[in-house]
Amino acid sequence: MRRYLLVRLLNVVPVVLLITFLVFLVTYLIPGDPAIIILGPEASPDKVDAIREQLGLNRPFHERYLIWLSQVGRGNLGESYLSKEPVNSLIARAFPVTLQLALSALAVALVIAVPMGILAALKRGTWIDFAATAGGFVGLSVPSFWLGIMLIYLFGVQWKVLPATGYVSPGENLLLNLQGMVLPAVTLGIFISTQLMRYLRAGVLRVLSEDYVTVARAKGLHARVVLFRHVVRNALIPFVTVLGLQMGFLLGGSVVIEEVFALPGMGRLAVSSLFNRDYQVVTGIVLVMAVLFVLINLVVDLLYSVLDPRIRLAAE
Repeated sequence: MRRYLLVRLLNVVPVVLLITFLVFLVTYLIPGDPAIIILGPEASPDKVDAIREQLGLNRPFHERYLIWLSQVGRGNLGESYLSKEPVNSLIARAFPVTLQLALSALAVALVIAVPMGILAALKRGTWIDFAATAGGFVGLSVPSFWLGIMLIYLFGVQWKVLPATGYVSPGENLLLNLQGMVLPAVTLGIFISTQLMRYLRAGVLRVLSEDYVTVARAKGLHARVVLFRHVVRNALIPFVTVLGLQMGFLLGGSVVIEEVFALPGMGRLAVSSLFNRDYQVVTGIVLVMAVLFVLINLVVDLLYSVLDPRIRLAAE
């Protein structure tokens, strides 16, 4: 197992290096001059050139990339062009909001998807299966921003039982923080649950037709033992893959929900920084999200070896 983990970690290194290059290249190619954004369109060419030299924007691409990469290697993502605040500090403030939203939405999705996916597979062809499948298609078809607006209107404006928008940190008021996360978590969780439910249903149906399940039943094992020890455990392998991908999506793709509910997370910070041509902040956010996505895939690979002993034995 240790050897398998070491090999996977070594494979992550070139992937992360490639990610740093692509991230820096994309932000380099985005049109717009940060020096002009800082000084304004009426600034004189001399002042613009001075700012460009001060920020290192007049250097060749490879020099700028190597300087930036050396800073990243030391844990320094640079500083914002506009606020002069370290990018590390901006991300440190925004990331907990996005992480809480992602984990809350994932919890909502699992509460909906796991029982519905298993039940739909066990009751294949019945009204329960059709209702779960139809609900999944409806949840997948409804735009998340529209659902969020409807939830805000119902629970925040009409019934006034939950905060409509805004964010309160757990340190200030934990109860208000949890209340404020309910609507965005449900909005994202419903969308994610529809995909997770479909994959889990398909996985359970596939495993139910396997010979070892038939043998387990023939041995007289209790139906609950057969379901959870043999069926669900093996059906979780493709499910975990999709779960990891969805977790990456939740961390990096919750921009719309953060805008709708006015949450000061990573997505909202990235959008505002992009509009302001604050490329240092954009580069730092994209890099952090990409590295997190790689690490999530690494965790998923390790979970494979836990769920399937054959993978663990092959790795050893």
